Amino acid sequence: MSLRVVFAGTPEFSIPCLEACRASGADLVAVYTQPDRPAGRGRKLTPSPVKQAALDANIAVEQPETLKIAQARARLEAYRPDLMIVVAYGLILSRKVLAIPRLGCWNVHASLLPRWRGAAPIQRAILAGDTESGVNLMQMEAGLDTGPVLLERRTPITRDDTGGLLHDRLSALGADVLAEGLRRTLAGETLYAVPQSPEGVMYAHKLEKAEARLDFARPALALERQVRAFDPWPVAEGEIAGENVRIWSAHAIEQSHAGAPGSVIAAQRGGIDIACGEDMLRVTSLQRAGGKRIAAADYLNARPELRSTR
Repeated sequence: MSLRVVFAGTPEFSIPCLEACRASGADLVAVYTQPDRPAGRGRKLTPSPVKQAALDANIAVEQPETLKIAQARARLEAYRPDLMIVVAYGLILSRKVLAIPRLGCWNVHASLLPRWRGAAPIQRAILAGDTESGVNLMQMEAGLDTGPVLLERRTPITRDDTGGLLHDRLSALGADVLAEGLRRTLAGETLYAVPQSPEGVMYAHKLEKAEARLDFARPALALERQVRAFDPWPVAEGEIAGENVRIWSAHAIEQSHAGAPGSVIAAQRGGIDIACGEDMLRVTSLQRAGGKRIAAADYLNARPELRSTR
């Protein structure tokens, strides 16, 4: 069968799914993405990663500010899509938009629904200490990530995973699950949609920069998760012996201590141990104001007074 597809996405996460659409044999008739936004020090208008990829592939690009007005919906209708695929697009689709494609709209979502509906499922999963994540291919409906699930892929979350590493793995899994959905649909199969459970619903609220501040009165394991989740953005921040720094990597050390939360217990080449409300946090790479990311050993070269003899 033939399949006319419109793809809607914006950030780097969406690119593998866009490539999966191109490779599927479907007729990719247009790409929708967010309008160009100011970026960089010069605040120059910059195209989204998806727009740049679409232009490189000579695919028509649409960048409406909204799909709520009739003119924008008429433009979408003119493409006569059988299916619209949405991957981190950034616009809410109304019922009128969802009804335009003959087969409706699919969404690739980076969590195991109904857990972590919403904007930041990758980071919220790490912050919560989840041991597993994945991607769902979902049939979209008007609610926020409430639609039935068509296909799923799972992956463990390890203590080495950062927000960036899990992002990249889920992006690739999203392309994999989308490719399967398109292959089966192009073969004439109707995918079975499984309604989401009403139990276990969690919302992944948008990240706020203020959340990256480390409170050393909390348990070290919770702070380790903060550091991992907020790499590469917004990057955890904390104070080490009176200096505010960005903390790029750290891990919890299960060890009791008598130090006040935030005090330096030990500082050696392998890391800087900071007292927490429970256990210690060993900081292994960090960044001073105006500087670049460095190892703890290099930081201690600049602050030799912190070196411990323990």
